[in-house]
Amino acid sequence: MIKLVYCLRRRADVLPAEFNRYWREQHGPLVTGFVATMRAVRYVQSHTLDSDLNDAFRTSRGLAPAYDGITEVWWRSEDDLRASMASEAGRQAYQALQDDEARFIDFSQSRVFMTRENLIFDVALNHPYTGAPK
Repeated sequence: MIKLVYCLRRRADVLPAEFNRYWREQHGPLVTGFVATMRAVRYVQSHTLDSDLNDAFRTSRGLAPAYDGITEVWWRSEDDLRASMASEAGRQAYQALQDDEARFIDFSQSRVFMTRENLIFDVALNHPYTGAPK
């Protein structure tokens, strides 16, 4: 499987609570409505916590401030994603999502990229650390 990772920063004119609410309650259902057209198999929103732990990790490493959240979208293959983007329905779906994102995301301060996971361990799945990629 492949995964799109989208690190989000909210627009300056959108308050954090409104960003989180809109992303979860408006944008999430919009994405869900396009799931078949997109050929996506999983969609997760990770909303950044308002926690002093973020500052502790950031300052201990000299890092930039945290993103406001991360979206992850999975496809079974690059071919599935490419096929969804090539159809007229797919182009319309991705345009509708981008138009909606413009309501709450600062594109110039956000990042998006494709990845492939390499599972190292997952206690919940009883997958121990093996020391070598699979």
